[in-house]
Amino acid sequence: MTNLEHVITTSQYQEIIENNENVMICCGRMGPMCVPVYDAMEELTEESKNIKFVDMLFDIPDAHVIRNAPECAGFMGLPFTMYYKNGKVVKATSSIQSKEQVQAILNEVF
Repeated sequence: MTNLEHVITTSQYQEIIENNENVMICCGRMGPMCVPVYDAMEELTEESKNIKFVDMLFDIPDAHVIRNAPECAGFMGLPFTMYYKNGKVVKATSSIQSKEQVQAILNEVF
């Protein structure tokens, strides 16, 4: 488990993206491709107070909101990471990323 807030329902997901200007959601498993992204998010939480960082388990039924998102069509590797600004998707990525890569995206979209 991560130290991030866990999204487990579609309604919780909706509430988070509607009530926070900047949101990063990482949807994955506790595997070798996902854990580095979760670690980066945990580290960046302290540095980036204007961004809401949350995770979602890929295999729960309500994760369909990310798994089936048009922005994720064609993604092959976990995790699927979505970035929202004012409730709208501004970027989507898949697979492993370093803290530096995540920070570069945050700088770009937020």
